[in-house]
Formats: sequence, structure tokens, C-alpha cells
Amino acid sequence: MLLLLGGFLVLMLLGVPVAIAMAASSLLYILVSGVTPDVTLAQRMIAGVESFPLLAVPFFILAGNLMNIAGVTGRIYKFAVALVGWMRGGLGHVNIIGSVIFSGMSGTAIADAAGLGTIEIKAMKDHGYSTEFSVGVTAASATLGPIIPPSLPFVIYGMMANVSIGALFLGGVIPGIVMTLLMMATVTYFAHKNKWGSDTPFSWPQLGSAGLEITIVLAFPLAIWLMVLAGMSTNMAVVIGLGALLAIDWYFDFSAVMALMAPVILIGGMTLGWFTPTEAAVAAVIWSLFLGLVRYRTMTLKTVAKATFDTIETTASVLFIVTAASIFAWLLTVSQAAQMLSDWMLSITHNKWVFLALANVLILFVGCFIDTTAAITILVPILLPIVLKLGIDPIHFGLIMTLNLMIGLLHPPLGMVLFVLARVAKLSVERTTVAILPWLVPLMVALIAITYIPELTLWLPKYMGLSK
Repeated sequence: MLLLLGGFLVLMLLGVPVAIAMAASSLLYILVSGVTPDVTLAQRMIAGVESFPLLAVPFFILAGNLMNIAGVTGRIYKFAVALVGWMRGGLGHVNIIGSVIFSGMSGTAIADAAGLGTIEIKAMKDHGYSTEFSVGVTAASATLGPIIPPSLPFVIYGMMANVSIGALFLGGVIPGIVMTLLMMATVTYFAHKNKWGSDTPFSWPQLGSAGLEITIVLAFPLAIWLMVLAGMSTNMAVVIGLGALLAIDWYFDFSAVMALMAPVILIGGMTLGWFTPTEAAVAAVIWSLFLGLVRYRTMTLKTVAKATFDTIETTASVLFIVTAASIFAWLLTVSQAAQMLSDWMLSITHNKWVFLALANVLILFVGCFIDTTAAITILVPILLPIVLKLGIDPIHFGLIMTLNLMIGLLHPPLGMVLFVLARVAKLSVERTTVAILPWLVPLMVALIAITYIPELTLWLPKYMGLSK
């Protein structure tokens, strides 16, 4: 066990990529200990990605890339400006609302930071906001991507913990709203402290237009329900509703109705049983292609090809991490390291609330050093038995783990969002880190609330019949 963990830590300190460090230390442990035949390394790595839910990974990544090239990010930004740009610290609020909408399509923090982040940081700097504040709010809002459905980390967690991915998706809705409100409250605090005004004049027509778009999107499921209540089949009601919606949007050319519809279609499709959460990723790609090629006509074969190749590169990286983490986690179990950690934590406490506090510290620490996918793959087999033994709902724990790891993305030494935004804003990593520090306050408050108020996570999945 010491050889496995020691080898991994040494390689990490030498700057070796996480996946290679896990694979190399696993191979070294197998060769030296003889705990299993060498061929097991390849077999376990392959088994780590032989999972139907993992098919969602490339499709959600592709959907996010396609949304970026379809010009949807610009429309989301325009809509958010109309909705909240008139408030004090307006573009800070716009940044957060934009991330809420974009998270309903991409499912990753990196896509949010790289896609919307580029537009938002430039706009905020042009309006006189400091680079540090612009980067801080963009980093914090990027963490909404994997919390508000759909979510790539939820897919990985659901596969590892063998829980409903659909329930995890629904479980992220209310925590996402809580995080949004806390971040907007933080922007309001900074606006009053620094005596910032609004960035756009208040306009009833603009606000009314944004409100109308939200109303149209919310009216869509209500219209479907009324048509079904009147005796129409669900399938026919959805087809008629979508047709009417597309006609209205085409005629009035709304800013964000089609973007706002993405999570409605995905969650609605899963609720109606039209597709599984894995197949929802394919639906997200189809919707993205429709918007880019048909509705907005902003895509070309060249840009689609580029998005596809970017997706292949990112997917290969993610799945390589999964394969390496799978064998590493399996060896931790075989070497009894997982059981020893479990026994140690249970020797400290049998109180689930104390355990959750300890788990938060552990996951947050791991998230600062290890990629999100690798951290989930390693930690779930170790912590899930304790979670189940203490009567903690695994869906609730999935939200806790994901939020901790998203906060880890903002931290050195390996926080990916930190490095992406440092590059986008042309700031040093050190200055970017300092800029993010105040935004850890609302994130930590959200983490505490989500940890100790389970119903924030569990009420909606229970209401929709996806959790007991």
C-alpha cells in the first residue's frame, strides 16, 4: 500500500500528469508485490471504461463545444444583460446568470470558463471592472456548470456509485439555485462597497422581453400537460408544442429561448422516459447541431469538424484518466487501503454529520491536487461503503462530492479553471488565485448548506419519483 501511494505522490511532486502517475505507480506496485498477474493492469483499465453511462462523456463534451461555435454564448450574454444588467454591479450578475443558462447545456466547468468566460471578462473590463473582480466572479460562476443539469461529474459518479444519473441531475437543481443566489448576493455586496452603479439603463421593454422569453419556456411544459389532459397523446403534444415554439422563435428571433429550452428538453425527455441520461447527451448534441446549422446558421462543416476534433482530444484525456484511476482504485481496495481508511474514519465517529464534515475536508483537499474525474473514480469506492453504512443518501453525497471538487478546480496547484481563466484574462496564476479567494465564501456557505440540509438535494428527485 505504501509503495502504491508513495509512488503516486512522488510522481505527482515531479510534475508527472495525474493519469500517468496513477498508471505507473499501479504497474510498479503490481510488479513488486506480485499481488496480481501483470495482464490484470490492462484488463482492469479496459473494464474501467466498459460502461454504457460513460458514452455520455464525449456527447456532453461535444454539445458544449458545439454550443460555443453556434454563437449561443453571445445570445445568452445578450439575454442576461437585458434581464439583470440594470442592477448595481450589473455585469457581475450577468456573468452568473449566463453561467446558469450555459450550464444547462454543457455540463462542465471548463467549457463555461473557456466559452462564456472570454466574452464576460472582456465586457466587464471594458465597463471599468477590475480584472481581478472579473476573473473572480467568472471562476465562481463556472462551478455552476457541473451542478445544474446536465453534468459530466454526475455521470461519472452515477456510474461509480451505481445510482440514478437522472436523480443526480434533478438533485442538482435546487443546490444550483442556492449557489446562484449566494453569488448574486456577493456581487451586490461588492457593488455597494465599491459604489458601483448599473451597466445598462433600466428599460421596461428590455426587461419585459427577457421576462417574455422565460415565460415562453416555462409555458412549454404547461402547454404539453394541458394538451395531454385534453386527451392528446404525449408524443403528439410534444411535437405540436415544439413546432409552435420553433415557429414563434423564428418569427420573433428571441435571444435565448432556444438555449433556455435545452435543459427543459433534456430533463423532460428523461422524465417522460424518452431517453436515458446517457441518451440525453446525444439529444443535447442534436439540439446543438439544430441551433447551429438550421436555426442560427452559424456553423459550417469546418467549425463542426474542429469541434469534433476538440471533443476527441478532450474525451481521450478524460477516459485515459478514468482507466488509470480505475486500476489505482482497484489496487487500493485489494491492498486493503480503502478498508483501513474506512475503519479509521469509523473509529473517529459513527455520527453521519461529523463524517460529512471530515469527508468535506478530505474531498476538498484531494480536489486541489487531482483531476475531478480521477478523484471521483478513486474516492467513491473508498467512501461509499461508509456513506451507506451511516445511512447517508448516495445522491446527497454525490452533490457534496461534486461541489467540493468544483471548488478544488479553483485552487492551485492543479485547478483547471484557475489556469484557463489565468490564460483568458492574461493574469499570472498567483494574481488569479488571489482574485478567486473572496468567492470561496459564497461557495463554502453553499457547501455547508447542501451538506447539512439534505432536502435541498433530495426533495426534487423524491417528488419526481427518482429517489426514495
